[in-house]
Amino acid sequence: MPEGRFTGQVALITGASRGIGLAVAQRLVAEGARVCVTARKPEPLAEAVAELGGTEVAIGVAGSGDDPAHREQAVAETMAAFGRLDVLVNNTGINPVFGPLLQIEESAARKIFEVNVMSTLAWIRLAHQAWLAEHGGAIVNISSIAGLGASPGIAFYGITKAAVINLTRQLAVELAPSVRVNAVAPAVVKTRFAEALYAENEEAVAAGYLLKRLGEPADVAGAVAYLASADAAWTTGQTLVLDGGLISGL
Repeated sequence: MPEGRFTGQVALITGASRGIGLAVAQRLVAEGARVCVTARKPEPLAEAVAELGGTEVAIGVAGSGDDPAHREQAVAETMAAFGRLDVLVNNTGINPVFGPLLQIEESAARKIFEVNVMSTLAWIRLAHQAWLAEHGGAIVNISSIAGLGASPGIAFYGITKAAVINLTRQLAVELAPSVRVNAVAPAVVKTRFAEALYAENEEAVAAGYLLKRLGEPADVAGAVAYLASADAAWTTGQTLVLDGGLISGL
Protein backbone atom coordinates (compact mmCIF):
# COMPACT_ATOMS: atom_id res chain seq x y z
CA MET A 1 0.00 0.00 0.00
CA PRO A 2 1.42 3.41 -0.94
CA GLU A 3 2.29 5.41 2.18
CA GLY A 4 1.01 8.87 2.83
CA ARG A 5 -0.76 9.60 -0.45
CA PHE A 6 -3.50 11.39 1.50
CA THR A 7 -1.46 12.87 4.33
CA GLY A 8 -2.96 16.24 5.24
CA GLN A 9 -6.07 15.62 3.16
CA VAL A 10 -9.69 15.18 4.20
CA ALA A 11 -12.29 12.97 2.54
CA LEU A 12 -16.05 12.67 2.87
CA ILE A 13 -17.39 9.21 2.07
CA THR A 14 -21.14 8.66 1.93
CA GLY A 15 -22.82 5.40 2.88
CA ALA A 16 -19.76 4.29 4.82
CA SER A 17 -20.85 2.46 7.97
CA ARG A 18 -20.11 -0.89 6.28
CA GLY A 19 -19.32 -2.55 2.96
CA ILE A 20 -17.63 -0.64 0.17
CA GLY A 21 -17.94 2.75 1.85
CA LEU A 22 -16.26 1.61 5.05
CA ALA A 23 -13.52 -0.15 3.09
CA VAL A 24 -12.83 3.07 1.18
CA ALA A 25 -12.67 5.04 4.43
CA GLN A 26 -10.29 2.47 5.93
CA ARG A 27 -8.02 2.65 2.89
CA LEU A 28 -7.88 6.45 2.86
CA VAL A 29 -7.21 6.63 6.60
CA ALA A 30 -4.46 4.03 6.23
CA GLU A 31 -2.87 6.33 3.64
CA GLY A 32 -3.01 9.39 5.89
CA ALA A 33 -6.44 10.95 5.36
CA ARG A 34 -8.91 12.15 7.93
CA VAL A 35 -12.48 11.34 7.01
CA CYS A 36 -16.13 12.13 7.53
CA VAL A 37 -18.36 9.11 7.00
CA THR A 38 -22.13 9.13 6.64
CA ALA A 39 -24.89 6.55 6.95
CA ARG A 40 -28.53 6.42 7.90
CA LYS A 41 -28.21 4.77 11.34
CA PRO A 42 -26.17 6.38 14.15
CA GLU A 43 -25.14 3.19 15.95
CA PRO A 44 -23.31 1.40 13.12
CA LEU A 45 -21.84 4.75 12.10
CA ALA A 46 -20.39 5.24 15.59
CA GLU A 47 -18.91 1.74 15.39
CA ALA A 48 -17.35 2.61 12.04
CA VAL A 49 -15.77 5.78 13.46
CA ALA A 50 -14.27 3.76 16.31
CA GLU A 51 -12.98 1.15 13.88
CA LEU A 52 -11.36 3.86 11.79
CA GLY A 53 -9.38 5.12 14.77
CA GLY A 54 -11.71 7.45 16.63
CA THR A 55 -12.43 11.13 16.45
CA GLU A 56 -8.85 12.19 15.79
CA VAL A 57 -9.13 10.79 12.28
CA ALA A 58 -12.85 10.29 11.68
CA ILE A 59 -16.25 11.79 12.36
CA GLY A 60 -19.66 10.39 11.53
CA VAL A 61 -22.78 12.26 10.51
CA ALA A 62 -25.98 10.21 10.44
CA GLY A 63 -28.82 10.89 8.04
CA SER A 64 -30.41 9.99 4.74
CA GLY A 65 -28.50 10.76 1.57
CA ASP A 66 -31.55 12.30 -0.07
CA ASP A 67 -32.13 14.72 2.83
CA PRO A 68 -30.74 18.18 1.96
CA ALA A 69 -30.36 19.11 5.63
CA HIS A 70 -28.26 16.00 6.25
CA ARG A 71 -25.99 16.74 3.31
CA GLU A 72 -25.47 20.32 4.44
CA GLN A 73 -24.76 19.18 7.99
CA ALA A 74 -22.21 16.59 6.87
CA VAL A 75 -20.24 19.06 4.76
CA ALA A 76 -20.44 21.75 7.45
CA GLU A 77 -19.24 19.35 10.17
CA THR A 78 -16.40 18.15 7.97
CA MET A 79 -15.21 21.71 7.48
CA ALA A 80 -15.64 22.53 11.18
CA ALA A 81 -13.74 19.44 12.33
CA PHE A 82 -10.94 19.33 9.77
CA GLY A 83 -10.93 22.69 7.97
CA ARG A 84 -10.88 21.32 4.44
CA LEU A 85 -12.47 18.79 2.05
CA ASP A 86 -10.16 17.41 -0.64
CA VAL A 87 -11.90 14.18 -1.66
CA LEU A 88 -15.57 13.29 -2.05
CA VAL A 89 -16.61 9.66 -2.55
CA ASN A 90 -20.26 9.22 -3.50
CA ASN A 91 -21.03 5.68 -2.38
CA THR A 92 -24.63 5.91 -1.15
CA GLY A 93 -27.03 3.96 -3.35
CA ILE A 94 -30.26 2.01 -3.02
CA ASN A 95 -32.16 -0.65 -4.91
CA PRO A 96 -35.30 -1.65 -2.98
CA VAL A 97 -37.01 -3.45 -5.87
CA PHE A 98 -36.44 -6.51 -8.04
CA GLY A 99 -38.41 -7.47 -11.13
CA PRO A 100 -39.40 -6.33 -14.62
CA LEU A 101 -38.87 -2.65 -15.37
CA LEU A 102 -42.47 -2.07 -16.45
CA GLN A 103 -43.74 -3.35 -13.11
CA ILE A 104 -41.76 -0.98 -10.92
CA GLU A 105 -43.85 1.43 -8.87
CA GLU A 106 -43.30 5.03 -9.92
CA SER A 107 -42.75 6.05 -6.31
CA ALA A 108 -39.97 3.48 -5.98
CA ALA A 109 -38.36 4.62 -9.25
CA ARG A 110 -38.39 8.22 -8.08
CA LYS A 111 -36.80 7.26 -4.75
CA ILE A 112 -34.03 5.27 -6.45
CA PHE A 113 -33.33 8.14 -8.85
CA GLU A 114 -33.35 10.69 -6.04
CA VAL A 115 -30.83 8.78 -3.93
CA ASN A 116 -28.59 7.39 -6.67
CA VAL A 117 -28.46 10.36 -9.03
CA MET A 118 -29.82 13.60 -7.61
CA SER A 119 -28.13 13.13 -4.25
CA THR A 120 -24.82 12.43 -6.00
CA LEU A 121 -25.12 15.75 -7.82
CA ALA A 122 -26.14 17.54 -4.62
CA TRP A 123 -23.17 16.20 -2.63
CA ILE A 124 -20.83 17.37 -5.38
CA ARG A 125 -22.40 20.82 -5.46
CA LEU A 126 -21.96 21.25 -1.70
CA ALA A 127 -18.37 19.96 -1.64
CA HIS A 128 -17.52 22.20 -4.57
CA GLN A 129 -18.96 25.26 -2.82
CA ALA A 130 -17.28 24.45 0.49
CA TRP A 131 -13.73 23.77 -0.72
CA LEU A 132 -13.14 22.24 -4.14
CA ALA A 133 -14.00 25.29 -6.24
CA GLU A 134 -11.20 27.33 -4.68
CA HIS A 135 -8.66 24.66 -3.78
CA GLY A 136 -9.25 21.76 -6.18
CA GLY A 137 -9.49 18.08 -5.35
CA ALA A 138 -10.97 14.81 -6.50
CA ILE A 139 -14.40 13.21 -6.70
CA VAL A 140 -15.05 9.51 -7.16
CA ASN A 141 -18.57 8.24 -7.83
CA ILE A 142 -19.55 4.62 -7.23
CA SER A 143 -21.48 3.36 -10.25
CA SER A 144 -22.00 -0.29 -11.28
CA ILE A 145 -21.61 -2.57 -14.27
CA ALA A 146 -25.42 -2.56 -14.19
CA GLY A 147 -25.04 0.89 -15.76
CA LEU A 148 -23.06 -0.46 -18.71
CA GLY A 149 -25.65 -2.79 -20.20
CA ALA A 150 -28.92 -4.58 -19.60
CA SER A 151 -29.43 -5.62 -15.98
CA PRO A 152 -32.58 -7.78 -15.78
CA GLY A 153 -34.31 -7.67 -12.43
CA ILE A 154 -32.51 -4.51 -11.33
CA ALA A 155 -33.11 -2.52 -14.48
CA PHE A 156 -34.00 0.83 -12.95
CA TYR A 157 -31.01 0.61 -10.64
CA GLY A 158 -28.93 0.08 -13.79
CA ILE A 159 -30.53 3.13 -15.39
CA THR A 160 -29.55 5.29 -12.43
CA LYS A 161 -26.00 3.94 -12.46
CA ALA A 162 -25.75 4.72 -16.18
CA ALA A 163 -26.81 8.24 -15.26
CA VAL A 164 -24.01 8.39 -12.66
CA ILE A 165 -21.49 7.46 -15.36
CA ASN A 166 -22.73 10.24 -17.61
CA LEU A 167 -22.92 12.68 -14.71
CA THR A 168 -19.26 11.86 -14.04
CA ARG A 169 -18.31 12.75 -17.62
CA GLN A 170 -20.33 15.96 -17.63
CA LEU A 171 -18.89 17.24 -14.35
CA ALA A 172 -15.37 16.27 -15.35
CA VAL A 173 -15.76 18.79 -18.17
CA GLU A 174 -17.42 21.48 -16.07
CA LEU A 175 -15.08 21.26 -13.07
CA ALA A 176 -11.76 20.91 -14.92
CA PRO A 177 -8.93 21.65 -14.55
CA SER A 178 -8.85 21.95 -10.75
CA VAL A 179 -11.28 19.17 -9.81
CA ARG A 180 -11.03 15.66 -11.22
CA VAL A 181 -14.21 13.57 -11.43
CA ASN A 182 -14.05 9.82 -12.01
CA ALA A 183 -16.14 6.74 -11.25
CA VAL A 184 -15.79 3.03 -10.62
CA ALA A 185 -18.24 0.41 -11.91
CA PRO A 186 -18.01 -2.76 -9.83
CA ALA A 187 -19.63 -6.09 -10.64
CA VAL A 188 -20.96 -8.16 -7.73
CA VAL A 189 -19.08 -7.35 -4.54
CA LYS A 190 -19.59 -9.38 -1.39
CA THR A 191 -21.57 -6.92 0.71
CA ARG A 192 -24.89 -7.02 2.49
CA PHE A 193 -26.28 -4.73 -0.24
CA ALA A 194 -25.53 -7.28 -2.99
CA GLU A 195 -26.11 -10.44 -0.97
CA ALA A 196 -29.30 -11.41 -2.79
CA LEU A 197 -27.32 -11.65 -6.04
CA TYR A 198 -24.96 -14.38 -4.85
CA ALA A 199 -26.01 -15.81 -1.48
CA GLU A 200 -27.82 -18.90 -2.80
CA ASN A 201 -24.86 -20.17 -4.82
CA GLU A 202 -21.76 -18.00 -4.68
CA GLU A 203 -19.60 -20.57 -6.47
CA ALA A 204 -21.94 -20.67 -9.47
CA VAL A 205 -22.08 -16.87 -9.68
CA ALA A 206 -18.30 -16.58 -9.42
CA ALA A 207 -17.82 -19.18 -12.18
CA GLY A 208 -18.71 -16.53 -14.76
CA TYR A 209 -15.80 -14.33 -13.69
CA LEU A 210 -12.39 -14.90 -15.26
CA LEU A 211 -10.78 -14.56 -11.83
CA LYS A 212 -13.26 -17.09 -10.41
CA ARG A 213 -14.26 -15.03 -7.41
CA LEU A 214 -16.57 -12.19 -6.53
CA GLY A 215 -15.29 -8.79 -5.56
CA GLU A 216 -14.38 -7.80 -2.02
CA PRO A 217 -14.91 -4.27 -0.65
CA ALA A 218 -11.13 -3.85 -0.49
CA ASP A 219 -10.92 -4.41 -4.27
CA VAL A 220 -13.10 -1.36 -4.82
CA ALA A 221 -11.37 0.65 -2.11
CA GLY A 222 -8.00 0.26 -3.80
CA ALA A 223 -9.36 1.54 -7.10
CA VAL A 224 -11.11 4.47 -5.44
CA ALA A 225 -7.92 5.40 -3.58
CA TYR A 226 -6.00 5.40 -6.84
CA LEU A 227 -8.50 7.64 -8.63
CA ALA A 228 -8.64 10.04 -5.68
CA SER A 229 -4.86 10.26 -5.34
CA ALA A 230 -2.16 12.20 -7.12
CA ASP A 231 -1.24 8.97 -8.91
CA ALA A 232 -4.30 9.66 -11.10
CA ALA A 233 -3.46 13.33 -11.58
CA TRP A 234 -3.93 13.05 -15.36
CA THR A 235 -7.16 11.06 -15.17
CA THR A 236 -10.63 12.58 -15.23
CA GLY A 237 -14.01 11.77 -16.74
CA GLN A 238 -13.26 8.03 -16.64
CA THR A 239 -15.17 5.04 -15.31
CA LEU A 240 -12.95 2.19 -14.15
CA VAL A 241 -14.68 -1.19 -14.52
CA LEU A 242 -14.00 -3.58 -11.63
CA ASP A 243 -15.49 -6.90 -12.66
CA GLY A 244 -12.97 -9.71 -12.19
CA GLY A 245 -13.03 -10.22 -15.95
CA LEU A 246 -16.79 -10.76 -16.15
CA ILE A 247 -17.40 -8.62 -19.23
CA SER A 248 -14.24 -9.82 -21.00
CA GLY A 249 -15.30 -13.41 -20.51
CA LEU A 250 -18.73 -13.00 -22.07
